[in-house]
Amino acid sequence: MSRSSEQDLLSTEIVNRGIEPSGPNAGSPTFSVRVRRRLPDFLQSVNLKYVKLGYHYLINHAVYLATIPVLVLVFSAEVGSLSREEIWKKLWDYDLATVIGFLGVFILTVCVYFMSRPRSVYLIDFACFKPSDELKVTREEFIDLARKSGKFDEEILGFKKRILQASGLGDETYVPRSISSSENITTMKEGREEASMMIFGALDELFEKTRVKPKDVGVLVVNCSIFNPTPSLSAMVINHYKMRGNILSYNLGGMGCSAGIIAVDLARDMLQSNPNSYAVVVSTEMVGYNWYVGRDKSMVIPNCFFRMGCSAVMLSNRRRDFRHAKYRLEHIVRTHKAADDRSFRSVYQEEDEQGFKGLKISRDLMEVGGEALKTNITTLGPLVLPFSEQLLFFAALLRRTFLPAAKTTTSSTATAKINGAKSSSSSDLSKPYIPDYKLAFEHFCFHAASKTVLEELQKNLGLSDENMEASKMTLHRFGNTSSSGIWYELAYMEAKESVRRGDRIWQIAFGSGFKCNSVVWKAMRKVKKPARNNPWVDCIDRYPVAL
Repeated sequence: MSRSSEQDLLSTEIVNRGIEPSGPNAGSPTFSVRVRRRLPDFLQSVNLKYVKLGYHYLINHAVYLATIPVLVLVFSAEVGSLSREEIWKKLWDYDLATVIGFLGVFILTVCVYFMSRPRSVYLIDFACFKPSDELKVTREEFIDLARKSGKFDEEILGFKKRILQASGLGDETYVPRSISSSENITTMKEGREEASMMIFGALDELFEKTRVKPKDVGVLVVNCSIFNPTPSLSAMVINHYKMRGNILSYNLGGMGCSAGIIAVDLARDMLQSNPNSYAVVVSTEMVGYNWYVGRDKSMVIPNCFFRMGCSAVMLSNRRRDFRHAKYRLEHIVRTHKAADDRSFRSVYQEEDEQGFKGLKISRDLMEVGGEALKTNITTLGPLVLPFSEQLLFFAALLRRTFLPAAKTTTSSTATAKINGAKSSSSSDLSKPYIPDYKLAFEHFCFHAASKTVLEELQKNLGLSDENMEASKMTLHRFGNTSSSGIWYELAYMEAKESVRRGDRIWQIAFGSGFKCNSVVWKAMRKVKKPARNNPWVDCIDRYPVAL
């Protein structure tokens, strides 16, 4: 990467450090300059192969629907030129065997089509676990808990405090109280207790809302990146609810914050091969089990952002669930960049020099995340954007790909001015057309990783504050709850009563690997404001707030 492009990814910020408490500068205000990496302007460099991939997906799924209207038009044109008497005469000219054979082929073709096409997958309802108020902490209380454990010195505590001040997290997030313990809390016992509290809390609420019995569930997918005990978390769920013995259960581990969408994709595939079934997807992460107690600042960062959270989603492929389902699954697009070494090591679990285990956050994270995001939305675009937006975007892409850049010379001042004008004109021609994703979706649920990430996403995609409201408010109220965060955002929209029939919702998450995944839902009905069983019920009237 060139020096100029590297500098373009950096932003500076002057931070007030307060009054110096001691030393030769005691009593004087101190300031520091903070240098941050931004998301690359990924819409400025779109790879044509990912656009082709998106159109490949589109054509594969639309070829049958494209041929049916053509056949109907041809048949209508042929029959429309005949009178009623001529039609009856032609029919009587055929013998009975020919007519029956034709009808048989027609009925067989229709049956094969309807049997071979993918079944619609519906989202009946979902639930988000809300911990008890005993686990709620302010930012100051979070620092006090870390100090009480005796595992961090003042330098690391000061670093945590500065991270929290710029994180976008509010004063009502949830953490396990065990982080204040001076003993080792990354034990299987602590992990199981935290997992049981959150997973069973979310599932109890889900079964109550959907009125589906646990024994009626045919597919179970549980994803948790860090905590993966034996027996698995999915086995723990089956044991607790005494689910049936032939249930198809899966446990996804180590797949990061985007694993929730991967779990939905797996559940969809299982539903396609198992008709008339329910599937439950559980997404969570263990904060206490992943608590880092060392001095490596790149590994301290996850401590500051990750908070307790869990979601449970009920999916169905039963056609009769069409009437009372909330959403229908439209598209899933997955992007994996692990073939690139920088992407693979951008979020990496390892031990530090002292032997303490934790997640190491690379300085390249924002850049590799932007590359994965660029690939994902470029592939998704042809599936969701209106034809007018696709045409403008594709034309601009072809122009930038195949038109040669204007050559300029500097032989004289006059020539330089002329060439400058040409260069400006060429720059306008080569400037990419940024698709307006607001024309494809009414609602956006971006993984609430941090305030900086959400602001960069908003800037690059040209979204409004209203479009980003659910993501930013979820970050403020619940923090980064890993793979379950996108469901807290959808719960926010439902609590605001902003989801109406026909609305399209775009959920996008990214995580270690590096992966970026998108899922698109379509609202089947207007979702009324819930009176209970929603994590926002008791506080929605206070939002939105300024971060």
